[in-house]
Amino acid sequence: MTSTVPASLIRTTEGSALQAVLLDMDGTLVDTEGFWWDVEVEVFADLGHRLDEAWRDVVVGGPMTRSAGYLIEVTGADVAIEELTVLLNDRFEKRIGRGVPLMPGASRLLAELSAHKVPTALVSASHRRIIERVLDSVGRHHFALTVAGDEVTRTKPHPEPYLAAAAGFGADPWRCAVVEDTATGVAAAEAAGCRVVAVPSVAPIAPAPGRVVVPSLEQVDLAFLRGLVADD
Repeated sequence: MTSTVPASLIRTTEGSALQAVLLDMDGTLVDTEGFWWDVEVEVFADLGHRLDEAWRDVVVGGPMTRSAGYLIEVTGADVAIEELTVLLNDRFEKRIGRGVPLMPGASRLLAELSAHKVPTALVSASHRRIIERVLDSVGRHHFALTVAGDEVTRTKPHPEPYLAAAAGFGADPWRCAVVEDTATGVAAAEAAGCRVVAVPSVAPIAPAPGRVVVPSLEQVDLAFLRGLVADD
């Protein structure tokens, strides 16, 4: 986890109960979920295996070790998880080297959060090396704190990444708004006690108590997030 949080940063503003906004990366802020699947398909093709499109919904949004382990199991590929993880990260890093497309509404939302000095964190299951490359495209100045999947003991769907982000801000998890695009990420955020906005990217996500589902980040702004974390 990396942080540039000054001690004076954490405060509610304009009477809002919202203390922090915690954002997922792949498929939420940047249009890279398809990149990951393409890379997985290419790497397994090199290993002599063809991936079934139906497996895509299983691996989307999950930690690298879970996705890699699942694909090894269903294909029978003769490769260790550690080796496969390196192959996937190397291929993905090369893929995003030319820049990363932002999801519709992402740039506007990040600019608004920065303008209002809302404590904002990037919380991703991707490894630190990948996050650093993506931050070059998204703008690292938007985030006072970032949490990578290889920097926590248990990554999504475990709540640890979101609990770590909230703790890094000195915020109460239930006063944090999370924006996620997969069921895995939503499960992690809700287990941490956060309020969740789901913006499904690959597989559908159903509404639930404490969770709002919207079709695009273009429907999400600071007023929306403050309303999500309004006092009961």
